[in-house]
Amino acid sequence: MDELDHKIIALLQMDGRASNAKIAREVGVSEGTVRRRLRRLTKDDVVHIVAVPNLEKLGYATTALIGLQTGPGMSDTVAESLASLPESHYVAVTTGSYDVFVWAGLESAEGLGNFLRTRVGVIEGVQRTETFVNLSLKKRTAGLVL
Repeated sequence: MDELDHKIIALLQMDGRASNAKIAREVGVSEGTVRRRLRRLTKDDVVHIVAVPNLEKLGYATTALIGLQTGPGMSDTVAESLASLPESHYVAVTTGSYDVFVWAGLESAEGLGNFLRTRVGVIEGVQRTETFVNLSLKKRTAGLVL
C-alpha cells in the first residue's frame, strides 16, 4: 500500500458511496486508476465497503459495550456464540481484563437486562460480564481512519 491507497481509503471512510470519478478528482489521478486500486484493495481483503448503521435510527434506544471474562480456552467459543446473536453488532476476542467484547443494540434498558440474563449469561464459558451503556456517541466509523 502506498500514499494513494491510503488517500482512497480515507475518502471512502468519509463517504462510502463516493464515485470513482469523485475520488479521482480529490486525489488527482484518473478514474481508471482509482477503479483498479479499489478493485485490488477489495480483492486483497484490505478494505470492505459496508454500510455502518446508526443503531438509534434503527430503533435501538440502548446500546452497550459488554466486556466478558471467559473460562480457560473458551474465548473463541463464547465469541462465536455472541456473534450469532442478532443483538450483537461487533464481537472481538481481546487481551487485557476482558477476553471478549461485544457491542449490542437493544430496544430499551429492560431489553438489555433481558439480553444479559437470558442470552449472554447462559452461554457456556461466560464467567463474568461488565456492561458499559453508551450515553452518547461522538464518532462512528467503519474502522481505522488513515
